[in-house]
Amino acid sequence: MLYIHGAGHYHPDNIIDNAFLESLGIETSNEWIIERVGIKKRHTVMDLDDLKNTLNQKVGTAKVNETSAEMGAKAIDMALNRAGIQKQDIGMVISATCAPAYSLPANASVIAAEAGIDAFTVDITSACSSFASHVHFLNHMDEAAMPDYMLCVIPESWTTTTDFSDRRTAVLIGDGAAAVIFSKKHSTNMHVINTAMTSDPAGWDKVQTKTGEHFFQDGLSVQKFAIKKTVATFRQLQKQIDEPLNAHYFISHQANLTMLKSVCRKLGIQDNKHLYNVDEYGNCGAAGAPSVLSQNWDLFKAGDFITLIVVGAGLTWGGMTIAVGETA
Repeated sequence: MLYIHGAGHYHPDNIIDNAFLESLGIETSNEWIIERVGIKKRHTVMDLDDLKNTLNQKVGTAKVNETSAEMGAKAIDMALNRAGIQKQDIGMVISATCAPAYSLPANASVIAAEAGIDAFTVDITSACSSFASHVHFLNHMDEAAMPDYMLCVIPESWTTTTDFSDRRTAVLIGDGAAAVIFSKKHSTNMHVINTAMTSDPAGWDKVQTKTGEHFFQDGLSVQKFAIKKTVATFRQLQKQIDEPLNAHYFISHQANLTMLKSVCRKLGIQDNKHLYNVDEYGNCGAAGAPSVLSQNWDLFKAGDFITLIVVGAGLTWGGMTIAVGETA
């Protein structure tokens, strides 16, 4: 059984609110943004004055206040504190990001070094669905081959690859980091019941960032894909669980609030069961869904269930069901 021992999150200080985006002269407004994507603000690692002057037209030249590894290390510290374990207890670090700082080495190595962790490091990435990929791989690994504790860390400096002259993407993207600690050898009160993971490589070009260039997506078709696959994955997980998943807490890929509300309507998920942060932080890529899990860490109590579903470039999608109970 795969146990969850702790979760952490971090968002940088600088805020891109809708008024800031209006000031860029990119033919957008607070009303336009709220109506279409439901996002009020996003956080960024970038210097706001520099961003206003350059609109980040040349990828790799932006002034940044902190690196993605520094963000990841801060999320890791929170996760370790919640788990009640030390850095030396971590035996594996798995990372992913939609905006990697390095082509090599593995970004997990850079983040682990920043966090002061000496362990095996590896990147497993499927863009915005990476957290589900991490959990799916860990859930199917042989316990005997695993260290005591594994750390999944996902920092996203995604604004650094965003074209802020393009209102279609500028209104969506934010920065943040999430970290989650797992074990198959030490039990706790939260564990993964099941996982699912699927890809459709034929659609790889619908969402992409060419090396050194801006993030691009075919917005309308991608949103339709995200809604369709989130609903389908929910129903796939439903078949493996005795009780109705729409009674569970629901966390999904934080693409935009309009998309999330559409999914909830289709699945009959009540407002009090839908957990999200996209309205306050924007689309933080693969860090979005696990950051929602972390932000609500103290909400969950014995008897609760959580259904978490994410979609991403590749095209790839997947999810998991998490149960909360007494410490096993």
